[in-house]
Order: sequence, then C-alpha cells, then structure tokens
Amino acid sequence: MQTTGPHHNHDRAPNASSQQPSAGHEKLPGIRHVIAVGSGKGGVGKSTVSVNLAFALQQLGGRIGLVDADVLGPSIPVMLGLSTGQPPALAADQKIIPADRHGLKAISMGMLTGDDEPAILRGPMVSKYLQMFIGSVQWGHLDYLIIDLPPGTGDTQLTLAQSVPLSGAVIVTTPQDVSLKIARRGLRMFETVHVSILGIIENMSTFTCPHCGKGTDVFRRGGGERLSRQLGVPFLGAIPLDADIVTGGDEGRPIVLEKPTSFAAQAYVAIATELAGRLQGLPTTVLKPFAWTWETNEGEPAWVESAVRPTGSQTTPVGFRRRDARTLSVLWEDGHRDDFDVRDLRLACPCARCVEEMSGRPLLDPKSVLPDVAPRTITSGGNYAITFGWNDGHSTGIYSFKHLRALAERDAAKVVEDV
Repeated sequence: MQTTGPHHNHDRAPNASSQQPSAGHEKLPGIRHVIAVGSGKGGVGKSTVSVNLAFALQQLGGRIGLVDADVLGPSIPVMLGLSTGQPPALAADQKIIPADRHGLKAISMGMLTGDDEPAILRGPMVSKYLQMFIGSVQWGHLDYLIIDLPPGTGDTQLTLAQSVPLSGAVIVTTPQDVSLKIARRGLRMFETVHVSILGIIENMSTFTCPHCGKGTDVFRRGGGERLSRQLGVPFLGAIPLDADIVTGGDEGRPIVLEKPTSFAAQAYVAIATELAGRLQGLPTTVLKPFAWTWETNEGEPAWVESAVRPTGSQTTPVGFRRRDARTLSVLWEDGHRDDFDVRDLRLACPCARCVEEMSGRPLLDPKSVLPDVAPRTITSGGNYAITFGWNDGHSTGIYSFKHLRALAERDAAKVVEDV
C-alpha cells in the first residue's frame, strides 16, 4: 500500500500522522538512543556529518535510523542515493516503512517530493511531519536514531525537544569565528529546552593536499575544541576538508562507505567511537528542571544526604544550600561538597559579556562587581548546567557542572599554594 505523495501546498499530513507520539518524553519503543545533530547556521556540512556519522556508528555494530528533519530543504536522499518523489509504503499497522540504504533506515520529505518540487508548509504542519517521521515510522529495533535538524533555532528544534526523548544533541560547527559564535547560540537553545549536549564536532578542519601532503587551515583550525573548553562540553573531534567527502555526498556515496581507509572516514569512526562511549556512560541520574532561591534558602534540588551514592556522578548536583550570607554550598551525587564565595562565582561568569568568546580573555572588570553581589535564583540549564539570576541584574552566564567542579579545584589549589 502506498501513501499519497504531497503536492505543492500541504494542508494536512499523510494518514500515518494519526500515529503521532503523544506530547512528552515517552521512550520510543525499540530505540535505545535518539541523537539530534544541529547547528546554528547553514553551510557547515551538518547533513554530511549526520550521514557519515550514521554509517560510522553502523561500522561499530550499531543498528541505525536517520531522520531528515529539514522538512523544507531535505538533502539526505541525495547523500544516500535514494530516489525522490516515490512515496514510501505503509505496513499493516499503517506505519511508514523507511527506505533502506546499506542497512541504514532513513526517512525524508525528499522521498515524498520531487527534486524540483518545493514543500510549502506552515509552521504547525512542519511540526506534524516531523513528529510523523519519528513516531509513525516502522523503525524496528535501533541502537541509534539520528535526527538531522535544519539550521537555526526555530519550531523544528522546539517540537523535537518537547515531544521526543532525546539522549542529547551534537553540535556541528566550522572553525571560523562567525560559525563558532552562531554555534554557541544553537548550543544555548538546546540548553534552554533542557537537552544535554553530547559534544561538538568541528567540520571542514585542515585541508591536506593530495599531491604534496601539506596541510592548510583554510577556515582556521581548533575553534570547535576551543568552544567546547569554554562551554564545558565534550569535543568529539574534527573532520578534515576533503574533496572526496563533497563528491561522495553529491553522488550518494558517503565517504565512510566509499573510502573506509581514508583519513576522513577514520575521523568519522573515531568520533562515532567517542560518541558511543559517552552515550554508554550517561549518568543514571537525569535532572529535572529545577529552581532554587537564595533569599529563602529553598527550592529544588533540596539538600538530601540520602541522594549521595559511592558510584554517583561527579557532575550531578543533589543539593544546594546557603551556608552563610556569602557562601553557596553544592552537594554532588558522589558525596563531595564544594563551598563557593558568591562574589567569586559572579567574577567567574563564563558568558560572552564577561569572557571574550574566541580567546577566553576576561572582559569583566572585578572593580565593577559590588562586594555584596549575590544570586537571587539558581535555575537549571539543560542536564548539565545552572544559571544565576544576580541582584546586579546579570543573568546570562551558563555554569556547567564540570566548570563548577573545576572552579572549586582551582580555589582549593590556590589555598594550598598560599599556605
């Protein structure tokens, strides 16, 4: 049985949309991990990364599905060498049967429309198609479902965060400054909707001449790794600028499959290995959105000693407490407690107004921070960070839990040196 192909103007989704998952974060049956691949801007090679990362994870033994969530500008069918304009079949349970390419299952709007036929959709319909592509497809058992997002921070990203149980997001950037700044905004969008950042990938890194072997940093190099350090999120690796990657994408022959021994293919496999390891080691404690108030010394997470466990995470807080008028205590799941002077925390704000984005150079003048500065509120920023609402009006700093632990270790080392 075939679905009816969509025409130029789509007023309603295909019948399979009746199988949409309910709102919330219910686990998708048979799927272990759902990974969003995003970027703040177009042109960074995000879809190319999604396709090759999918096949690299497959080479590690994973069962993979791929969703082309760029409903208005799909590119995955071309990169996989799939025919377009051929509506997929429906199974007996009315779920869509995805395309199969070298054992990789995929779904895309490009499979429903022709190469030159635009998909003209209003925002709500884009969200409905996205939900259908994820919840109404006969995926079977998958280790990883990769969702290739459109660039930006619009309805698609919000729909995904609100209706799909994401294991986390991977951010793709290129090394130049403008791309890094926009990638930072995309990353913060995921934090705002409480999606963990699994890591940053730097695409289009060093170009190696195939004739002389000399490396050239066409778009600079190292920006993705520098951004990951600044924000306290993992750096998964760098992908070289390679003409074979471009050719393979245009001809439907991903480089991981076409030239598995190439440097670029091996870089993808290394990134896939790193990503799989991080997913394997995800903490069992998943933080729910929380808020804590300094003045009343109340909120979530409350200080509960019983939440501590010997094998607990070093970067998962299980309690906040105002120890005195100037000290914030944080209890970590592994049982460790750190005490922070709140003015020191304000001075350590990592936001773009307080720290130069590219170099990490401090921009905040310590003399401008009053001695009695204190937080009004502490709220969660994703599953790995907190934000402070300060009484001086500042509120843009995102403090990763890893960053907080590092600050505490730095202060402890300084005390030892002073002694």
